Amino acid sequence: MTHILLIGANGQLARHATARLLAATDARLSLFLRRAHRLPNPAPARVRMLEGDATDVAALQAAMQGVDVVYASLSGDLPRMATAIVAAMRAAGVRRLIFVSSMGIHGEVPGEPYRSVLDPYRDAAAIVEASGLDYTILRPGWFTHQKGERYQLTQKGQPFIGHDVPLNALAQLSVDLATTPGLHTGCSVGVSTA
Repeated sequence: MTHILLIGANGQLARHATARLLAATDARLSLFLRRAHRLPNPAPARVRMLEGDATDVAALQAAMQGVDVVYASLSGDLPRMATAIVAAMRAAGVRRLIFVSSMGIHGEVPGEPYRSVLDPYRDAAAIVEASGLDYTILRPGWFTHQKGERYQLTQKGQPFIGHDVPLNALAQLSVDLATTPGLHTGCSVGVSTA
């Protein structure tokens, strides 16, 4: 049975991914967030709630014991968080990382001159890419609450297609990545509505 650690578990995307993982898989989950009291445990028999800071290597390493996959969907000091996550994963011997970033970090969105606002996302992605881990970087478009689970992917170096992506589609992609060994490993994928 796969054990997945979701860092930033109270975020919108992580909550959707948690619900989808619980509904569609038999995976065990560990939900890591700064204030655990803000998120009720959605399935106490399968979910472990952990409170901690995503810049605290020791707390992250402790949370990673027995974990197969790390899923990080964060905001804030992303380079510092990425550095801590990579260090904790190396120390804990965990290889698989799914790291959520943003469209535009590689200048791949036609007509959009995203600059300094994306620097933290770009810098964090560079840390993940240099980590030597089995990573996948997700570069989603703007989240929507539209129904549907269809999405399209673009690879790093290709123009980003579209602009938005339904949260349900991102959650499904997250499940696919977390439960399918080797899927998009070593890739930075843009995700938008199909």
